[in-house]
Amino acid sequence: MSQASNWHEAYIGLGSNLDAPLQQVRTAAREISALPGIREPRLSPLYSSFPVGPQDQPDYINAVMQIRTDRSPLELLRQLQAIENQHGRLRSTRWGARTLDLDLLLYDDLILNEPDLIVPHPELANRSFVLYPLADIAPADLRIAGKGSLTNLLANCAANGIHRIE
Repeated sequence: MSQASNWHEAYIGLGSNLDAPLQQVRTAAREISALPGIREPRLSPLYSSFPVGPQDQPDYINAVMQIRTDRSPLELLRQLQAIENQHGRLRSTRWGARTLDLDLLLYDDLILNEPDLIVPHPELANRSFVLYPLADIAPADLRIAGKGSLTNLLANCAANGIHRIE
């Protein structure tokens, strides 16, 4: 295990639009909190949003979770993918309906461009269903590496079809 000084702040996007989406997101948040190498989890309020991509699917339930972790970005990604798989995640259609989608949005101020992982998440600045819950739990002055301030990103991202449900 890493030394206590090697803890990193990460933000994870959670989304679901199949098989009881509210429960999928809540359960995933509990499972992330229980992972080895995770501490101080905080979950944003939940939001409902229109789907990205094909519109012939149910609306999504979305949230953002802030954690502290001693895992590397790729180790954390693998943990998140294992949770998705336990929830029956199928990767058959791009932007298609899914039981659970967990995205590593931010990891400290790291900029990472690997075949399996891009951080900050490449679509973060364009997605109100990520920015609004992120703003609920992130520091007001959060700067996103390579993208600018969260305040400016929010100001330039319309809240089309998103509303807070709890």
